[in-house]
Amino acid sequence: MESRFHQELEGLRMIILHMAALTEKALEKSIQAFSDRDTELAGEVMEGDKDINALEVDVDRQCLKLLALEQPMARDLRFIIGCMRIAVDLERIADQAVNVAERVVFLAARPPLPPNPAMAQLGETALDMLRSVIAAFVNESESQAIDVCQMDDTADELNVRILKNFLDYMATETPAVERSVQTIIAARCLERAADQATNIAESVIFIIKGVNIKHHCQRT
Repeated sequence: MESRFHQELEGLRMIILHMAALTEKALEKSIQAFSDRDTELAGEVMEGDKDINALEVDVDRQCLKLLALEQPMARDLRFIIGCMRIAVDLERIADQAVNVAERVVFLAARPPLPPNPAMAQLGETALDMLRSVIAAFVNESESQAIDVCQMDDTADELNVRILKNFLDYMATETPAVERSVQTIIAARCLERAADQATNIAESVIFIIKGVNIKHHCQRT
């Protein structure tokens, strides 16, 4: 019984890692599509979202079965609950990637806006945070999870910088208002993906230490 239970926990871990890999690829593709105004790549992001949604359902089903039938305790219980939380945030990050891809489709059909280096920096930050938090989960590393929490301030600052830049730009370039608003929305989606990576870091710390630091991650 003990061996079978831990095999099922390992199976749950593998589903999370598969979901994380697909989510990372979706976010990476959406950022590249935005940079290159590539609607084909954006379409791949939107099409692939259903696979990530299906994996979230699988995680839910597996976790609920383990909770109901095995009545796990201590670390195993935290692992199962943590996986449920992580799956929710991975699915939300994938949704943010889809939102960015939708902005690509809109913007690619219109004249390009001036380059904004902060947009590329925000995409890199969000992607780095996701990759780092996946590594923290794999390595069961509290220090790596805390590093992700601390990166969130950078994402917030970049999002504010983008917002200010485009507000100033729209004040003098009225014809660009709609395109600028769509870019602001894309930046907000990337900032939200960074927030959700921070949520995953909180779940990793919960699994490792049994401490709930939701909404206090940056101050850990």
